[in-house]
Amino acid sequence: MPIDRPSALARPALLAAAVALLLGVAADADAQRRRAAAPAPPPGPTACTDFYSFHNKDWLAATPVPPQGAVTALGDLQQRSLQQQRDLLDAAMQQPQNNVQKLLGDFWASGLDEAAVEADGAQPIAPLLARIDGIRRARHIPPAIAALHQVGIPVLFNFSADVDLADLGRHIGYFTQGGLGLPDPAYYTRNDADAQALLGRYRDYVKSILALTGVQEAQLDAASASVIDLETRIAQKSRDLSLTRDPRSHYARVAVGDADKQYRRLQLAAFLEAQGVQDDAVSLTTPELFAELDALVGTLPAEQWKHYLRFHVGSAMAPYLSKTFRDADFAFRGRVLRGETAPAPRQAQVLDAINKAAGPMLAREYVARYLPQNSRTRAEAIAAQVRDALVRGVDRNAWMSEATKAEARAKASTIRIEIGAPVDDIDYSVQPMGRGSFGGNMLIASTWRHREEMKRIGRANADRRWDVLPQQPALAYDIAQNRLIVSAAVLQPPVLDVARDPAAHYGAYGALVGHELSRSVDIRGRVVDAQGTVRTWWTPQDLSAWEGITSRLAAQYGAYPYPGVTALNVDGTRTRDENAADLAGVELAWDALSTATPALPPEASQHFFASWAELWRQQASPEAANRAALTAPNAPGQWRTNGPLANLPAFGTAFSCEPGTPMQRAEAERISIWR
Repeated sequence: MPIDRPSALARPALLAAAVALLLGVAADADAQRRRAAAPAPPPGPTACTDFYSFHNKDWLAATPVPPQGAVTALGDLQQRSLQQQRDLLDAAMQQPQNNVQKLLGDFWASGLDEAAVEADGAQPIAPLLARIDGIRRARHIPPAIAALHQVGIPVLFNFSADVDLADLGRHIGYFTQGGLGLPDPAYYTRNDADAQALLGRYRDYVKSILALTGVQEAQLDAASASVIDLETRIAQKSRDLSLTRDPRSHYARVAVGDADKQYRRLQLAAFLEAQGVQDDAVSLTTPELFAELDALVGTLPAEQWKHYLRFHVGSAMAPYLSKTFRDADFAFRGRVLRGETAPAPRQAQVLDAINKAAGPMLAREYVARYLPQNSRTRAEAIAAQVRDALVRGVDRNAWMSEATKAEARAKASTIRIEIGAPVDDIDYSVQPMGRGSFGGNMLIASTWRHREEMKRIGRANADRRWDVLPQQPALAYDIAQNRLIVSAAVLQPPVLDVARDPAAHYGAYGALVGHELSRSVDIRGRVVDAQGTVRTWWTPQDLSAWEGITSRLAAQYGAYPYPGVTALNVDGTRTRDENAADLAGVELAWDALSTATPALPPEASQHFFASWAELWRQQASPEAANRAALTAPNAPGQWRTNGPLANLPAFGTAFSCEPGTPMQRAEAERISIWR
C-alpha cells in the first residue's frame, strides 16, 4: 500500500450538500454559473512531479515560514541532542552516578547559579593576572605565554595537534598564526571606512575589558592603544586568510631544536615542554611571522606585553565571568561580529562552555545514556553494506581507468567504520571542581582538555580520536584515516529510526553514509591513496571524465528555481560536488538495500525514498533563503530530495512515474556515478 495516499474528500462534500437541502437553502443559479466558469485550481504535487512537496505536504503545511532563519529536520535533530545533554547534566547535578558525572554536575550547577557567578566577579582570572603583573623583562614573557596556552588561552600564536601530512598515522604540533582579537588580519591594515569603523569599535571593547581587569582609568587610552599596536604588528606579518584554507598551507615540518635556535627569544623548546609535548619535530609555517614575534619579545617594553596579555585573558574568559564582563563581550562579539540581537539563554551559554572545555567528559556519559545497542548494531551493519556497495560501484563504473579502479577498490574496501564514539584513550583525572566558581571550573576543565589534546602529539594514535564530539550530530568521512565517523547523536530520527520499516534506514542513514563514503574515491579522496600517502592517484583522463559527469549535473541543478527566492535558480556550479555526493549516496544506499533484500516489496521501496525526502524538510525565511541561494554549498531541501531521485530508475519504478516526467528523467538525460 502506498505510504502517501490522498485523503478522501467526497464524504465531507456530500455531507455539506445534504445539510443544505435539509435547511431548505435554494441554490443561486447565477452563482452556480460563476462557479462553473471559474478556472480549476492547479493540481497539487504528486510523487512524479515533485516528490519533496508531495511527501512532505503535511509537515510543510504545519510548519510556518519562520520570521528569520530556517527550520529544518536536521536542525530539529540538533535541538533534540542539546536537550538530551541538558537532561543528562540536570541528572548529574542532582544525583551523580560516577566521578565524571560529579564533575559535570558541579560544572553545570556552578554555571546556572548566576548569583554565585556575580559574587565571584573577576576572581577566577586573578591568579593569571598576577602572573602577568610579574613580568619584568623580556625573558619573562615566553613563560607567561606558555602558561596561558596551558589553560586553554592561546596568545601570540596558535598551537594545536593535528595529522602529520608526511605520516597520516601520527599527530604533530602545529604552530600557526593567531594572537589577534579580530577574526581577520586584514581588519588591522585596511583603510576603508568599514574596516576603520570596526577597528574603532574594537578599540572601545579592548578599553572596556582592560578596565574590568583592573587597569586604572588614567591608563586606559594608552593601554588599549598599546594592545592595538601589538596586534597590528602581528597582523602585518600574518597571511591573508584565503591563503590558509588549504591544510597543506599550514604544514612545514621543522626540527624542534632548529626552531628553538632560530627563534631564541620565543623559547619554543621550553614552550613545548610546558605543554607536555616531547616530540622532536613540529610544523611551523609563516617563518616571517615568527621572526617578527621573536623580535617583538626583545624590543617591545614589558608594560606593553602586560597590557596585551591582560586583555586577552579578560577577553577569553569574559563569557564565563560576571555580568559586566559578559555584557562587554556580547556588545562587541555578539552584536558587532556575529550580528546577534540578544544573548543566548543562560542554559545554552553554560552548555556551550561545558562542550568547549569538557566536551569529551560529556561525550562519555552521553553515549552511555543515549546510544542503544540495537541502534549501534544496525548502524554498523548498514554502513558495512554501503561500503560493499561502493566497491561494487567502483567495479562497474565506466568513467574510471582500470588502474584508478584498482586503487579505488583497495581504498574503498579498507574504509573503517566507527560508530558512536572514538576509542577511549583519555585520562579523566581532573582537579575537583565544586559549585562555587564557574569561571574557575572553566579554567580547570580547559586545562584538562588542553592536556589531553597535547597527548595526541608524537604518538601513533591519530586514528583513536575524533575531531567531533559524539553528542553533536555528525556523520563524516575522515580522509586522513580513511574511516567513517558516525556520532552517537546522529543515530536517531530522522537519520535512523529503528522503529521504522527497515528500508527507511537505508533511505536516510544509508544514503548519508553513501554520501560520505563516496568521498573516499571521488574528487576529494583522490589526493590520498589506499596506503594513506598524500598523492593524486587519479589520471588526467579520470579527472576529465568526472568533470564531464558533474558538469551535466550542475546544468540539471542550475535549471531548478530556488525556493523562497524570486527569479533566482540554484547555483549548480557552486553546489556541484555536494550534489554529486547526494546522487552517489542514494545510488549506493539503494544498491545496499537491493542486495540485502533482493525480493523488495513495492511498499519498502517507497519507504526508502520517503525517508530520504524527510531528511531535507525545511522552511526558510526570505532573508535566510536568499543568503543560502548566494552562499550555501548544498542545494535547498526540495532539490536535495528531487535531484538525485529524478536520475534513479528505481524511483520511477516505485511510484510508476513515466520517463520524461519531472521526477523521472528520460534515459538519455539520466546521470549516474556508481550505478
